[in-house]
Amino acid sequence: MANRKRLKFLDQYLTLWIFLAMAIGVGIGYFIPDSSGFINSFSSGTTNVPLAIGLILMMYPPLIKVDFSKIPQMFKQPKLLIASFVITWIVGPFLMFLLSIFFLRDFPEYMTGLIIIGLAPCIAMVIVWNELAEGNRELTAGLVGINSLLQVFFFSLYAYFYLEIMLPLFGIHGLSIDITIAEIAKTVGIYLGIPFVLAVISRFMIRKYIGEKWFNQTFLPFISPITLIALLFTIVVMFSLKGEMIVDIPMDVLRIAVPLIIFFGIMFFLMFFVSKRIGATYRDAASLSFTASGNNFELAIAVAIGVFGINSGQAFAGVIGPLVEVPALILLVRVAFRLKKKYYK
Repeated sequence: MANRKRLKFLDQYLTLWIFLAMAIGVGIGYFIPDSSGFINSFSSGTTNVPLAIGLILMMYPPLIKVDFSKIPQMFKQPKLLIASFVITWIVGPFLMFLLSIFFLRDFPEYMTGLIIIGLAPCIAMVIVWNELAEGNRELTAGLVGINSLLQVFFFSLYAYFYLEIMLPLFGIHGLSIDITIAEIAKTVGIYLGIPFVLAVISRFMIRKYIGEKWFNQTFLPFISPITLIALLFTIVVMFSLKGEMIVDIPMDVLRIAVPLIIFFGIMFFLMFFVSKRIGATYRDAASLSFTASGNNFELAIAVAIGVFGINSGQAFAGVIGPLVEVPALILLVRVAFRLKKKYYK
């Protein structure tokens, strides 16, 4: 117990930072009525330029940490790869889709926002959860690499499929979403494609010309906080535009949080016991389980803002994601050790 890894200070209190950012944003919007006009003055069409830069910066650190050279190792463990793909990319999005409809049918913007969240597995904090749970670091790196590539190339298709095809099939009509696959692809290209290309190029150049040691020990620690800073900046800006909604916000947070918590729990336990069933070690089972249960909220927030706008309920739902994920997955790290003690003696 004494030797277990702990969250770094910034990550450990992430939920607190998000609450503070929400409070600051609401305070700005409530006490400075002209703040929304000032923020919108930096917009070009439907894009708020400073916010767009912040969202791109938010995606850059997680992507530059991805070691794509680990991907070939995944094909040496086909059972684990297949189990991860099926549960993470097929079961997970459909489960979030069902939870969204069940809990948020009367709140269509939150419902579609939650569906977007469920479409992409985590590629950043999953590394933290895996380390805390003493999972397989190499396996996690391979999964993160594969999931990153799948998101770059297929997220827009997936989002269109669930929002424009699946919702009507389940009797959800009249939402006036009316988005095209080109709109989603453009947004994904900007907020995921640009940081992805920058990350791949800079990772290669820095490691080649400056060195692996400097890259890992100096550069990565330096840029890691950028994701949190950009996330908090996004939250402050969003909530400053929602100052008048101060009374409704706590209840809305709860509405969105409940299906998210259920999703985290179901995905974690499902992946863990499927992994055990196919003969995975504890370290492999932990890696697969945290990969399946976490989500790429950075991408969800960027897509929601890019497609539906900064004032949308979809963007608000995206912000609630990390607020709920951090305490939920910290709890699941504790659960992982209990399962290890019970099933992997």
